[in-house]
Amino acid sequence: MSNGTSRLRPLVLAARSRRVVESDGFQIVVFCLIVGNAALLGVETYTGAVHQWRDELKTAEHLFLAAFAGEILLRAAACADRPRDFFRDPWNVFDLVVVLLALAPFARDNATALRLLRLARVLRAARFLPQLRIVIVAVGKSLPGTVSFVLVGALLLYVYAMVGWVFFARSDPEHYGSLGRAALTLFLLITLDGLGDAVRGGLEVSRWTILYFASFVLLGSFILVNLLIGVVINSLDEARELEHERAADVPVAPAGPGEPAPLLLARIAAARRALDEIEAGLRTRRDGGVLDDVVRVPDRDDVVARP
Repeated sequence: MSNGTSRLRPLVLAARSRRVVESDGFQIVVFCLIVGNAALLGVETYTGAVHQWRDELKTAEHLFLAAFAGEILLRAAACADRPRDFFRDPWNVFDLVVVLLALAPFARDNATALRLLRLARVLRAARFLPQLRIVIVAVGKSLPGTVSFVLVGALLLYVYAMVGWVFFARSDPEHYGSLGRAALTLFLLITLDGLGDAVRGGLEVSRWTILYFASFVLLGSFILVNLLIGVVINSLDEARELEHERAADVPVAPAGPGEPAPLLLARIAAARRALDEIEAGLRTRRDGGVLDDVVRVPDRDDVVARP
């Protein structure tokens, strides 16, 4: 009996903590703490305020750090029945790293590192702003495509910079005197900044240089930039789909007088887990050839449907 009770304790703790963590009040409180921490960082940029309220600001910083540590503990307790789920959420890992690094000795001794780590807490506001979270996820998903874009763009700049150095190094050494200067000039031309002056300078050398500038603008400003925009938009659509799936997977806790007790929820979770383990064990034995074809592994729907 005591063994069964000890197994149910993590489930009860996870059920109760999950109800707190997923509540709207908890989300609002944590978001207000993040905003307050950002305001505190802004106040500390004023030298007069730092000298006048030095002790108060230091106490407020310790309180914020303690509150964020308590938030991490609550989120970890919400995953007490399945600890791996805590680390599968990248936002939980990010929050944990930010809080632990703020407590590290090197951060406490280095004021600059401590300020940067405290500034990282402001980024946690994205966790509570779905639209901002979508943008951040989209940026992360667009990185592979962006790397390809950078490689193609670098190759294009290199080729056209070499051609520009060959044709314009003598007439315009300020912009094409070396490979680096030519690449920088062409990089600015991608934004169409100073294109008119560049074309006029090229026409003084030869009228055929119009083909050089026209082809570069066509490839760099129109094709490559539009490809990058397409990569970002595609990543934004994928991020929106992930956010919708994440919102659909969030369990809705029942409310009202008929709400199940945490112990009942824990027992249901334990029964589901036991059923998963039995089903996985039977499937493993069947795949390994231990069971013959007569034995059929029951599906979960069959088990639930039985009277």
